[in-house]
Amino acid sequence: MLAMQLARPVTLAIVNGVIVVDKPREWTSHDVVNRIRRLANTRKVGHLGTLDPGATGVLPLVLGKATRLAQFYTKNEKTYESVIHFGYSTDSYDADGEMRGSERSVTLDRDALEAVLARFRGEFAQTPPPVSAKKIAGKPAYLLARKGQTVEMQPVPVTVHSLELLSIDGCQAMVRLRCSAGTYVRSIAHDAGQAMGCGAHLRDLRRMASGEFKIGQARTLDELGALAEAGRLAEALIPAAQLLPDFPVELVDPITAGQIRNGRDFRVSPFHTGAGARFVKAVETSGELLAIGEARLPNLYHPILVI
Repeated sequence: MLAMQLARPVTLAIVNGVIVVDKPREWTSHDVVNRIRRLANTRKVGHLGTLDPGATGVLPLVLGKATRLAQFYTKNEKTYESVIHFGYSTDSYDADGEMRGSERSVTLDRDALEAVLARFRGEFAQTPPPVSAKKIAGKPAYLLARKGQTVEMQPVPVTVHSLELLSIDGCQAMVRLRCSAGTYVRSIAHDAGQAMGCGAHLRDLRRMASGEFKIGQARTLDELGALAEAGRLAEALIPAAQLLPDFPVELVDPITAGQIRNGRDFRVSPFHTGAGARFVKAVETSGELLAIGEARLPNLYHPILVI
């Protein structure tokens, strides 16, 4: 586990936006949030979709007023690369759990495995792991499981848009998948092991993308600590106006900006690229994101969120 070394807190010149972190193994998502709060010297930090402690990769953090944009990211698709170990299952469906039964010697056959993986492409009902954040009677399932209570998870609909078998090494398979929000790769690993008749669990998981945020944009905590120490943490920030790139941008003059702040509807050009979109971003002439508008009438938008 990386040491949580302290760096000098730095107030960002721009504090509204996203920092994409390459989350290290064994850190919780909340650990990372707390670290960035100290580095950015602000309490207004949240994440756009948790990662299990054993997972690594893309963890987008929203800072400042941009935390209010989180509502538009709840259905983000995710892309993962993972290693599935066949031969035994665990109670948590990953390598952090306790082994169930004894390990079996397995040498994977590509054709047989491809036939099993085909079951997990497209839309299907998935049962979440018993050790998960899914709520049962208002309590996270993992709290009940750790107390030894029986946890009965209900299947939920998920979509796996693509699932590619990258390689096989003895009893281990590396796969890449793109899936809907709420999909558990751990459950896919576990269920594939059940289908193969030998058990399986998720050995490694790395998130390569979460919605618009990609691994190439991600910074390690060490890199972010160094930037903060040098007073350059703002270099890692994606400004709020650049977020939600699928929403067309409408530049608004100071008079219109004042009306938007008072909750008044605003018009957009009928010749605007993306005319007819449900949402637009109202951006001030300074380049700062002011609001998200939702269509009420053709070319007329109501500010449903003012930053």
